[in-house]
Amino acid sequence: MSLRPALRSALRPAACAALFLLAAAPAAPASADPFETVTVDPTGYIAPDGTVTLSGTYRCLGSSGPVFVSSSVAQSSPNVRHGIGGTRAVCDGMEHRWQNTGKSSSDNLEPGAANVEATLMELSAQGGLPLPRFHAAQREDVTLTEG
Repeated sequence: MSLRPALRSALRPAACAALFLLAAAPAAPASADPFETVTVDPTGYIAPDGTVTLSGTYRCLGSSGPVFVSSSVAQSSPNVRHGIGGTRAVCDGMEHRWQNTGKSSSDNLEPGAANVEATLMELSAQGGLPLPRFHAAQREDVTLTEG
C-alpha cells in the first residue's frame, strides 16, 4: 500500500520512535488479547536487488488511531534487525492478509534462514504525541527464497 509523501514524512518520526521502543523492549507476548493476532508466513522472498517481501495475517478489534503491521528481519546476527516496510491495518475483528516490501539499508540479507518479527501497532494520541500501543507481536523463523 502506498502512502502519500506528506503522510509518509509525517509518520516516519513516529514509526522510527516505535521501532526504537520495540527494539529496546523485551520480547512481547504473542498477543495482548487472544482475539488480536499477527502471524508470519514461513517463506519470505528476496529479489536479486535485495528487496525483501514478507507476509502473514492479522486480526485486531477497535482502535482510536491508525494501526500498522510493521515487520523486521534478522539473519546473520540476532541483535541486528532490518525494518521491512509497513502496512496500514483495518481493525474490524476480521482476519486480513498483510504484505510488506522493503530494502535493508545494508546489503547483508541473502536467501536462507532468517527470523522475522511482525508487530501490530496503533499510534494512539496521548498528550498530543502519537505513542505506540501494541495489539500483537510475533517472531517466527522463516526461509528467505529468491524471487
